Amino acid sequence: MKQHQLSKGLLLDQHGCLNEAGYAFELVKTYDRKLVKVKGMRIKEWDYYFIGNSSYGVAFTVADNSYMWLTSLTFFDFIQKTEVTETNMGFFSLGKLNMPSSSEKGDVLFKKKNFSFEFKHEDGNRRLIVQSKKFGKHKGFTANILLNQTIKDSMVIATPFEKPKHFYYNQKINLLKASGFMTIGDKTYPLDDAYGVLDWGRGVWTYKNTWYWSSLSGEYQGKKIGFNLGYGFGDTSNATENMLFVDDQTYKLDDVTFHIPEKNHQEDYMSPWTITSHNLDINLTFTPILDRHSHSNILLISSNQHQVFGYFSGRISIGDKQYVDIKDMLGFAEKVKNRW
Repeated sequence: MKQHQLSKGLLLDQHGCLNEAGYAFELVKTYDRKLVKVKGMRIKEWDYYFIGNSSYGVAFTVADNSYMWLTSLTFFDFIQKTEVTETNMGFFSLGKLNMPSSSEKGDVLFKKKNFSFEFKHEDGNRRLIVQSKKFGKHKGFTANILLNQTIKDSMVIATPFEKPKHFYYNQKINLLKASGFMTIGDKTYPLDDAYGVLDWGRGVWTYKNTWYWSSLSGEYQGKKIGFNLGYGFGDTSNATENMLFVDDQTYKLDDVTFHIPEKNHQEDYMSPWTITSHNLDINLTFTPILDRHSHSNILLISSNQHQVFGYFSGRISIGDKQYVDIKDMLGFAEKVKNRW
């Protein structure tokens, strides 16, 4: 497919429609919430981070979905194959969280009585300070993590939905080198050998959506390797969100399909998946070890999420008989189905 690269300018026109749909390697479009013309509670804004190594990881979410706000904290133990999640939410935030209009500046600061999330910019890096007095069966959780962006490029995509004035503007920053720690109860987990990814999203979403997303950041045979693969985030006929990062080189990829196996006529998330493109330029096997499954259903709102962690092996071709092989690199792949 021919993919369109975005130029600089405003994301939305005066009617609240995308000026341009396509991809970029940085935030070339300026998002301005004041230009959104859809009435009601369809605006969704979030920052999501995952940071981890081969043994354990952590994920943070702060989201303003207009009709509700949400914070989420998850600790993953990849050795024991367990996870603990603490989620808090409230209603009718309607932009009151003041989520920054750019990932490049502005801080996320959200504090309540029993928890606080701070995502700050600090000397060109990102500082994540998270605290929760209640965390599962443990006494509490604290984290202080510094993230350094080790590559210049990122995945950026602007996609429309079929419904007028609905859109998604998204940036994924892979290969964020971590330093710092997290503490659960009286046990401390250092993160100096970990990498992270930022999922920064702003948009006006339709009511029903199903998306697929996969991310990997790490080192293999002396090289930094990361990728972003996914679809379902609106109309991607102008561009995909698929990119491969190898050290300081970025490779734009074509379409992708997640092949989730079935068992007894239902998707079997813990059996090996394959992730391929139509011409097999992307040909990966994904072997799951942990499914962070959450399913909420409140009146007209529901979310069914399978974020599956496991090991990627296979080959991604990058043109002219060149390719990148990986084996047993830890990452995640997810399927999310929302009515929101």
